[in-house]
Amino acid sequence: MSHFDVATVAVQAALDAGARYADARVMHRRTESMNARNGEIEDLTQQEDAGIGVRALVGSGWGFYAVPDLSTAGARLAGQTAARIAAASTQVPGPPLDLVRSPATTASWASACEVDPLGVPLGEKGELLTTATRLMVEHGADLAEGLYQAWDTRKWFVSSEGHRIDQHIRECGGGISATVVGEHETQRRSYPSYRGQYGTRGWELVRELDLTAHAARIAEEARALLTAPVCPAGETTLILGGEQMCLQIHESVGHAIELDRILGWEAAFAGTSWLDLSKLGSLRYGSELMNITIDPTIPGALGSFGFDDEGTPAQARDAVRDGRWVGVLAGRDSAAVAGLDYGGSVRSDGWARLPMVRMTNVGLEPGPHTLEEIIAATDDGILMDFNRSWSIDDKRLNFQFGCEIGYEVKNGKLGRMLRNPTYTGIGPRFWQSMDMLSNETVAWGTPNCGKGQPGQIGHTGHPAAPARFQNVRVGVKA
Repeated sequence: MSHFDVATVAVQAALDAGARYADARVMHRRTESMNARNGEIEDLTQQEDAGIGVRALVGSGWGFYAVPDLSTAGARLAGQTAARIAAASTQVPGPPLDLVRSPATTASWASACEVDPLGVPLGEKGELLTTATRLMVEHGADLAEGLYQAWDTRKWFVSSEGHRIDQHIRECGGGISATVVGEHETQRRSYPSYRGQYGTRGWELVRELDLTAHAARIAEEARALLTAPVCPAGETTLILGGEQMCLQIHESVGHAIELDRILGWEAAFAGTSWLDLSKLGSLRYGSELMNITIDPTIPGALGSFGFDDEGTPAQARDAVRDGRWVGVLAGRDSAAVAGLDYGGSVRSDGWARLPMVRMTNVGLEPGPHTLEEIIAATDDGILMDFNRSWSIDDKRLNFQFGCEIGYEVKNGKLGRMLRNPTYTGIGPRFWQSMDMLSNETVAWGTPNCGKGQPGQIGHTGHPAAPARFQNVRVGVKA
């Protein structure tokens, strides 16, 4: 049988067992990663798996069951068991759970890929990482690390409403980091970010990063940080670089606008949200420069797809417009409970996990300035970039972040390098203080977003650019 046939058997089995709605995802995934340290390959991991996951809805209760068995018997078992779990989960008495509309679609979608990441010889990949890490050691790094990761995922989705969708998503990326050890502390510098850069693209993305060209620089910067002055403490004008802005968006906006958190469904492990659904459309989230979009259609960004794991087509929408909160990340069930008319943000990290609300590409639209103009307009402040640490409360409201590197800004010019730069804030107050925003946007990829019980790893994208914030507390201690 074809993968579509297997999924169809599972859906029908769930319906026959009493489900009023069911869907099934057959997935085949191949992954590969390599790590190098100080000029030597330390680890190569190659994995492949396949299976089917089935959701069934009975009354107000969901059931989910997955098996690594793509036979007719395996698919039928998965569908029947999902329906039984749903029946056991149904609240009695209670109204049936509604789903917002998702038009039945027959479609096929694939991410753009010029060079198949899994087709590039291992020797070429290994040479890239060993050369880059060796260069970092030669230029002062005590610990030089490099890595790449690649994913090749195929999905076949069928629903009882008539969906029949297949997708082929290829993702990859990589990065390098240099760590130096001083008498009393260590310092680290990374490129292109603390975890690398990733996207729904082929190996051409890694080649464009040109890791070896930046190896010497980041090792030298890490060494220089050992003797740089410590970031001063106090309130000041803060300029955040684009890479740190990616994390700022991810933690203080992306997670906060997940509708399952807002509804209290995600309270157990990852926390809820400070947002109140009754204020959707009126709440002032940030300054008028703040325009956040939810857009899984961005070519090459890590949170892009053709359809989410409920069969809803990818569509761009606003989350924050002119500083006001206007949209959420939602699924068909959570949207119906909240009285909204859209979903489109539900994914899982594999066939064996229940799809849940996840970030897609949650990003900040570009502003009218350049980073050079922002610096020139700042008389006294600090520029920070490249994340080193993060901490945020379970409502996604109060945060404290540390960066790898900082610079004084005096009279419109960059000054001394600063070590251990940190800053803290309260989400809406922080975003309302943003008064300058660059137009130099990069769609950063985050391949390690955690959520759920049992835990799932999500791939998210965050278009971001440098921005300036007023009266920010910096130099905070843990």
